[in-house]
Amino acid sequence: MKEIRFIYYFKIWLVMAKNSFLGWIFKRGAIAIFLTGKLIRYFFYFLFLYFLTNQTQGFLGYTKDQILFFAVSYLFVDVAGQFFFRNVYTFRQLVISGDLDLILSKPTNSLFRVLMGGPDLLDLITIPPIIFLIFYFGTPVFSNFANVFYYSALLLNGLIISAAFHIFVLAFGVITLEVDNLVMIYRDILSMGRFPIDIYKEPIKSLLLVFVPIGIMTTVPAKAMIGLVSPVGVLSALIFGVSLFTLSTKFWQLALKKYTSASS
Repeated sequence: MKEIRFIYYFKIWLVMAKNSFLGWIFKRGAIAIFLTGKLIRYFFYFLFLYFLTNQTQGFLGYTKDQILFFAVSYLFVDVAGQFFFRNVYTFRQLVISGDLDLILSKPTNSLFRVLMGGPDLLDLITIPPIIFLIFYFGTPVFSNFANVFYYSALLLNGLIISAAFHIFVLAFGVITLEVDNLVMIYRDILSMGRFPIDIYKEPIKSLLLVFVPIGIMTTVPAKAMIGLVSPVGVLSALIFGVSLFTLSTKFWQLALKKYTSASS
C-alpha cells in the first residue's frame, strides 16, 4: 500500500516538475543569464578554495582534498534543497491570493504540494556536475565502503533537515505571511557550512550542530566519508534529522488550524 502511495505521489511530482520546467523553457534568455551567473559564482568559489588550500596545504588539520570535499558536500545539500523545495519561495503569493484554499481542498497532501510543487530547472542542470565533483574529490579521501554508505545516508539526512527548515518556513508563512525573509535567513545561515564548522569557536560551533544544525547537514557527512564519525554518531545524526522533520510537520498541522481561509 505504501509503495502504491509513493508511486502515486511520484507521478504527481513528475507532472508538477514538467509544468515548472515548461515555464522556464519559454524563458530561454533568463535561463542563459541565471545559469551563467550560477556557474561564474561556483567557478570563483572553487578558485578561492583552490588558492586558499594551495597556499596553506589545507587548514584545521584537513588536507586540501578534504577541504574541497567539504565544499562539494555543502554545495550538493544547498543546490539539491533549492531544486526540490524552490516552491517555498512563491508560497506567500498563494496565501495572499487565496490559491492556498484550492490546494487545501484537493485530496493530495497539501504540504507535499506547497513544498515540492515547483522544482527548479536551473538547479537540476547544476546537480550532475556537483555529483561528478563529489566523486572526483571523494576519491582521494575514500577509505572504505562503509564510510561511503554513511556519507550517502547523511547527505540524504541533510536534505531531510533542509526539508524540515522549509516546512517551518511554510508554517510561519501561514501564520504571519513572512516567507521571503525567513528563506533568506535560512540561506545565509546555511552558507556558514561552506567550510567545516570546526573553524568556529564555542558556543557557535555547538549552535551549528544542535540548535541550527547546519553542521549535521554539511560537515558531518563529509567527516563520515573521511572516517571521523563513529556509527553511533551517524545514527544520532539520522535520529536528529527524522525527529526535526517530524516536529516540522506537526508545526505545519498546527499552523493550518490557525489558517483563516481567504473565502471566510
